[in-house]
Formats: sequence, C-alpha cells, structure tokens
Amino acid sequence: MKKKLINIAKQIVGKYPLSGFDGNSAGEVAAALITVQENIYTGICIDVACSLGFCAEHAAIAEMLKSHETEVKYIVAVREDGKILPPCGRCREMLMQINSNNRFTNVIIDEDTSIQLSELLPYQWNN
Repeated sequence: MKKKLINIAKQIVGKYPLSGFDGNSAGEVAAALITVQENIYTGICIDVACSLGFCAEHAAIAEMLKSHETEVKYIVAVREDGKILPPCGRCREMLMQINSNNRFTNVIIDEDTSIQLSELLPYQWNN
C-alpha cells in the first residue's frame, strides 16, 4: 500500500499554473491518503504571495471529508523532486483532530518506513 500511495502522489505533484502575483505556486507538494474504508484521496499544496494557502495534506483531508470519511489508514506527502516529507505540525494536529483514531494513522516518512501519527505528535495538548 505504501508504494501505491507514493506513486499516486508522485503522479500529481508538479507545478500548476497560477496567475496574478509573483511567488504564487501550486502543486510543489502532493499528498495521498487511504482511509480505513480503503478509499484514496489526494491533494496538492497552494502557496500564494500573501502567505495564504494550505498544505497538500489539508487538500487531501478536505477531499476525504466530502465523502464523509474521517479515519486515515496511511498518508504520504511528496515534493516535486520526489522526496517524501513528514507532515508539518499543523497537518499532524489536523489529522488528530479530525478523528482521534487517527493517532494510529501510518505516516509514510520514506520509501520503506512508516510510523504512527502518535509518534510524531506524542504530547497532545488536550489530554
């Protein structure tokens, strides 16, 4: 499953054209996740000059929520150069708050390794 998600993210990562302001970009990071119901959702990041935007993981989570799912089995984010990234703190917290069972989400951190979200976010503020 890990390899499949990595490949899906690598297929959608890349520059997506935006116009308007210098510094705007989209798609330099892509994410793919699979839910406990075995559905796959993807997303890309959006970065704009005024510091608004969101991470690829947020976009993938939003797609999942539109299908009324909240529990993530695996998630991965990939940069344009193919490097796998662990989710930022904001993305980690969002996953945890979407469904407390997401503490068991397997976060893919490289081609061969995944760790549970609870290991990346060990001290919850709401405990």
